[in-house]
Amino acid sequence: MSERGALRTRLDLLAREVAKFGAVGAVGLLVNIAVFNLLRHTTDLQVVRASVLATFVAILCNYVGFRYWTYRDRDKSRRTRELTLFLLFSVAGAVIENGVLYLATYGFHWNTPVQSNFFKILGIGIATLFRFWSYRTWVFKALPAEPPADEEAALPAERFLEQRRSSETVEPDPVRN
Repeated sequence: MSERGALRTRLDLLAREVAKFGAVGAVGLLVNIAVFNLLRHTTDLQVVRASVLATFVAILCNYVGFRYWTYRDRDKSRRTRELTLFLLFSVAGAVIENGVLYLATYGFHWNTPVQSNFFKILGIGIATLFRFWSYRTWVFKALPAEPPADEEAALPAERFLEQRRSSETVEPDPVRN
């Protein structure tokens, strides 16, 4: 495959991944905003506390979507590690997301429902960039690429020859000495 063809294939795969990530993220966004507004208008929770709770409900929803749809073809061998990293990076994303809302609410006193929703969505957008990078880089790692079939068949023969070469020692010829 040419370099141009390989680049096109990689870009196509990345576009598909971004689209799936975005679809799961859109569902998470709806869950996040719905839970946030439900908590905000039916409880006495402060804005940022309601946002934090809504964020964690959305994180649980997103994990299911990412693991079983967006990244279903990725390595599944170490689920404990995967879940731990997912939660770690999700918490970092939650800090980014809710930090924006906190700054707007308590730093600038922009606390109307419209302003709160605007800064909540802005924080989600910024945190999404971080989450996309961290999830695809650290959490849902790609499986190593398999070599083409013709190369795969040649590998055992090459290994055998390398082992033979490294184990052979040159003995002096007793007749010539």
